[in-house]
Amino acid sequence: QVQLVESGGGLVQAGGSLRLSCAASGSIGVINSMSWYRQAPEKQRERVAIIISAGTTNFADSVKGRFTISRDYAKNTVSLQMNSLRFEDTAVYFCSANIQQGAITSKYWGQGTQVTVSS
Repeated sequence: QVQLVESGGGLVQAGGSLRLSCAASGSIGVINSMSWYRQAPEKQRERVAIIISAGTTNFADSVKGRFTISRDYAKNTVSLQMNSLRFEDTAVYFCSANIQQGAITSKYWGQGTQVTVSS
């Protein structure tokens, strides 16, 4: 069993910054990638950023230049640094990881952390 636990959400004014962190624990095999998703009310969940095992990153167009994603491979953690936050960044942010255990790769999710940006 794998657990992902996020932290770092909260309330921030527009233009401010927040840093989200996510720690993976449990029966971890190989983490192929770690991602951050977000879901705003009445909207579909969207991927915000991903970092694969080689360190390559990819961002949604809406956050490029404002958000960065990083991993601590030794600690099995991933962080999302969010700068220049906008009202439209308000959402529940979820950490996700694609983890290979033997021949099986599974996608795991954290419980989510609320980010609220006040205008």
